[in-house]
Amino acid sequence: MPASRLHLVRHGEVFNPEGVLYERIEGFGLSGLGHQMAAAAAKQLQSERIQISKLVVSPLQRTRESAKPISELFGIEPTIDERVIEPWNDFRGLRVGPRAILKRPSILLKLHNPSKPSWGEPFTEIADRMTSAALDHWSEVEGGDVVIVSHQLPIWMVYRSASGLKLPHDPRDRRCSLSSITSFEVIDGKLREVAYREPGIEFANQAVDGGAV
Repeated sequence: MPASRLHLVRHGEVFNPEGVLYERIEGFGLSGLGHQMAAAAAKQLQSERIQISKLVVSPLQRTRESAKPISELFGIEPTIDERVIEPWNDFRGLRVGPRAILKRPSILLKLHNPSKPSWGEPFTEIADRMTSAALDHWSEVEGGDVVIVSHQLPIWMVYRSASGLKLPHDPRDRRCSLSSITSFEVIDGKLREVAYREPGIEFANQAVDGGAV
């Protein structure tokens, strides 16, 4: 039999004192709070007494570090899959906001079609590659659960696609907090969400209160 459930785990908080869009840039690992968030996600999965048959991770540093506590608790080595990586973005390395736009008016040219979006990887491509990866890994194991440690937008695209929602959205409305766990079952070959947990939310609140985010 294939996997029982798929758990999509977002990475923990990244150490990013300059507040840039780090996208796929190397060298952006977890902050101290980020490591605590990742540990909380691993403990949440452990508390649910699931059996993990496969641990899949994006190749970026922040996701590999977030997968480490899961790997250690469950005694399973992660498999890297490029399909679950952060989407590419034309604003990588920049601090995007009102001040940035004033300094670089050309940024506005990239914002002409937010439904695609015009500044980065199309939503449809993100949803397709993430869903394909999830279903492939689900079918490749014999029982147990599959955990995929990925990024906010890819996880959100899987959720919206599986829920029959339009992919264009307001980024402020994403329900995918740091180190959150979004779980799915596969029914008739399609993903269906069954649970959402936020084990890292306590640490996220600390980060906001302390000015770290």
